Amino acid sequence: MTLLTAAATAERVRSGRLTAVDATRQALARIGDDAAVHGWRVLRPEQALAEAAAVDARSDRYSLPLAGVPIAIKDNVAVSGHRTLDGVSEACGAGLPIEQADHPVVKRLRAAGAVVVGLTRVPELCLWAMTDDAREVVGNPHRPGRTAGGSSGGSAAVVAAGHVALAHGNDGLGSLRGPAACTGIVAIKPGRGVVPAQLGPTNWFGMSENGPMTRTVEDAALGLSVLAGRPELATVGDGAGLRVGLGLNRPTALTFTSRAITRAVRGAADRLAESGHAVRDVKVPYPASPLPLLARWAAAAATDADDIVARGANPLLLQARTRRHAALGRAVARRGLVRPADAARLESSLERFFAAEGVDVLVTPALARRPAPARRYAELPWAASAIPSLAYAPYPPLWNLVGWPAMTVPFLGEGVQLVARPGGEADLLALAAKIEV
Repeated sequence: MTLLTAAATAERVRSGRLTAVDATRQALARIGDDAAVHGWRVLRPEQALAEAAAVDARSDRYSLPLAGVPIAIKDNVAVSGHRTLDGVSEACGAGLPIEQADHPVVKRLRAAGAVVVGLTRVPELCLWAMTDDAREVVGNPHRPGRTAGGSSGGSAAVVAAGHVALAHGNDGLGSLRGPAACTGIVAIKPGRGVVPAQLGPTNWFGMSENGPMTRTVEDAALGLSVLAGRPELATVGDGAGLRVGLGLNRPTALTFTSRAITRAVRGAADRLAESGHAVRDVKVPYPASPLPLLARWAAAAATDADDIVARGANPLLLQARTRRHAALGRAVARRGLVRPADAARLESSLERFFAAEGVDVLVTPALARRPAPARRYAELPWAASAIPSLAYAPYPPLWNLVGWPAMTVPFLGEGVQLVARPGGEADLLALAAKIEV
């Protein structure tokens, strides 16, 4: 069945030209057995059709922004009636409770008329930039043989495969933008506090945010407007007068960005210049040391591992790479290496940079090179997951640390990252729409 955009589906359901039940049936037909992608951990066809029928029966159906839109939810937020496994095996998570209430973002999506078709796969505790769990390796429809990214790789894959037009994901070190760049789709990480987070005990020390994954900028704006509870974000503006900085310098001394990606990012900046925006080359003041980011990544593993065990998971059945990463995180915490002052200094530096350069939106690569191969990383030593997680997607994490909005939009088959200061989500969407082809 032909995939409609989320915006087109909702418009047809609101107008009565399509029922939510038929939209859901069509999504289930597109998914089939998911044998090529393995993006879904749980499919819920009977429940989804019942939910769709309830949408059709709603008296306010004609005003719902996501009326009848089939969606995917990343399996690290609560969906009532299901266990939130967060990437652990069924055996490891057998003691976890069945969720009795939806996470706030799921509540908002359902209140807007969306129909939850299923839950998507994540790497264990969402720690890695490649997505495989105890059962399957998630495929990449855009780049066969390569990872769909992580940790929102399952959501990215089902959108890229055309199963659904809108998926939920979240982003702690690039987990929306990296998978979107891997799979040739659109994703936006809102700034801190724009969308309810509630992702583990610490929200990865303030770095994690929920956001939408889509095939079009229009759908990304629509999804974000619902998640944020801000209807005005659904209207993509013109962005007239926005000044653009093109930042192609390396985030680390070990970063080597491919020519194809550099060419695509320059091409996107050229398109913005042709649209009337002032574009200038800039040098992004990336931190000299990766320690603030690495410390939070490891410490988040420890807090999230302790949390899922406290809720009923079997600690002996966590993957070896997870246990090692969590052990590193406990050592980091004992040494007091997660310091709020580090993030504050970096944010001050970036504020000065944006002001001094006179730019409103920064354009950078999302990835440095092709995504890592798709394989069973869960069965390999810790370094086999840690090294590629750091190597191929080094551009997104800084913006998690400071809590600024950032998004990925495809251009020439590559992911282009756009970054703005706090409150700049509408600016990102406006420029992304001009890059989009």
